[in-house]
Amino acid sequence: MVDPDVTGPQLVRSLAARRATDPGAIAAAAAARRRRTSLVGETGRLMLLAADHPARGALRVGDDPMAMANRGELLRRLAIALNRPGVDGFLGTPDLVEDLLLMGALDDKVVLGSMNRGGLVGTAFEIDDRMTAYDAATIAGMGYDGGKMLLRIDPDDPATVRTLERCAAGVSELASRRLMAMVEPFISHRVDGRVRNDLSPDAVIRSATVAAGLGNTSAHTWLKLPVVDEMERVAESTALPVLLLGGEASIDQPATLDRWQRAVKLPSVFGMIVGRALLYPPDGDVAGAVDRTVGLL
Repeated sequence: MVDPDVTGPQLVRSLAARRATDPGAIAAAAAARRRRTSLVGETGRLMLLAADHPARGALRVGDDPMAMANRGELLRRLAIALNRPGVDGFLGTPDLVEDLLLMGALDDKVVLGSMNRGGLVGTAFEIDDRMTAYDAATIAGMGYDGGKMLLRIDPDDPATVRTLERCAAGVSELASRRLMAMVEPFISHRVDGRVRNDLSPDAVIRSATVAAGLGNTSAHTWLKLPVVDEMERVAESTALPVLLLGGEASIDQPATLDRWQRAVKLPSVFGMIVGRALLYPPDGDVAGAVDRTVGLL
């Protein structure tokens, strides 16, 4: 594990130098990584950190549109969070996964590779979310545990069906290698030219039922779903394992934790996958935010 006192600039300097002089170190670190024997630990729960937003140009946290733009600071926060008890693993794109590999931060962790990052935020082609990051073959070859796909379903955008087809292929390709396929579905609409997700219970239920049917088997499919009103109804819409989406950082931490605590008790919920809400908490205390969330599980 990386020294918790190392600074962001020190991390960037060290990683850039190693990448420039020894690019083979990434494959070597992946091969040497200590792997877990199962996805869920002794608690039967799974607590993952996510940081795949930057690859879609999504850098905003709260009112700061460029909060995640400083790579050294993001890595420093990830190092703190991954070192906390109860954190099971990480979800990210190749650049971030490989930074953490070189830092020695992914031993004994579940690692999920983010696959479709082509739907860049604010673009005309955002719904046409192509596979531009990991593929199933690379995830398997690097010894990771699964892949994650974002599925926005816009009834008014014909590009939706292409994204559906690509995500279905991703589910099938991961399942053929007995790897987790994590699908994060939303019903989405353009509002004033920007894609917005519908977080009403009925919309989340519809998106979950569509996502559950993707691919030629659902044997290895998990769903990543937001915590919304009437979460009991949402959880009842699928028999697939569910991880709760933490969402963006909230200034109302007690209320957020209360919603999460009620949702994690539902029968199909096996844990949480949280990014900005833990890495950029309003009070700046990453370790405290992680510990409070792990305590819910």
